[in-house]
Amino acid sequence: MDESELPRVLQQLWGVEGRNRPGPKPAFHISDIARAAIKLADAGGLGAVSMSKVAAELGFTTMSLYRYVDAKDDLYVVMLEHAFGAPPVLAPELDWRGRITVWAEAFRDGLRRHPWILQIPVQEPPLSPNQLAWMESGLDAFDGTPLTPQDRLSAMLLVNIYVRGTAQLTANMLTEPDAAQEVDRLYTERLTMLATPDRFPAIAATLEQPPDEGYAGDFDAGEFAFGLDTVLDGIQSRIDRLDG
Repeated sequence: MDESELPRVLQQLWGVEGRNRPGPKPAFHISDIARAAIKLADAGGLGAVSMSKVAAELGFTTMSLYRYVDAKDDLYVVMLEHAFGAPPVLAPELDWRGRITVWAEAFRDGLRRHPWILQIPVQEPPLSPNQLAWMESGLDAFDGTPLTPQDRLSAMLLVNIYVRGTAQLTANMLTEPDAAQEVDRLYTERLTMLATPDRFPAIAATLEQPPDEGYAGDFDAGEFAFGLDTVLDGIQSRIDRLDG
């Protein structure tokens, strides 16, 4: 495949566009566009991002932006590439479970820093440098296991889907520790009042357990770890069957 067949935004991200491009020297770099768009999204959500607003943030006209990105979808590609950055370094002394846990937690942290990422529609598999590096890192986490290449891809996607799902569930909750703790406290009190044993016995039983055994009021931490462990238990079962 010829490099020219790649979309222009990918050519720029991979550094293969504009090597012999005629005309004046570019006024800014594709990374400048990314930083401006991310700044707008972090402040006002994805709805605050438009070609005109990004151009204004850079101090240029909207038309000048079209020399770099053809449409808003291209702008999203650039934003995702720079919002996540490079994947975490997976320590070789960790087993596969430890490595994919580090990967999943780093992915979760990226979504926490930029929750607007969850609003970007996933229309095609990733092709930008950092996005492919994340994919490669997730696959590498399963080195040393009997999983086939396709199994590793499926396992990595399963973890990816789990992380995105939990992040989506908590995306609109307050992120400040004190405020989040207050929300948890109020929710627990109200749930205890409403979920009576005669009407909601399963919920009530959970609330009646000691804090270290039942609902601890910290979904974002406790439930994420529980769910991830359960997902990894399933992958371990598949590994055990292949080993057997």
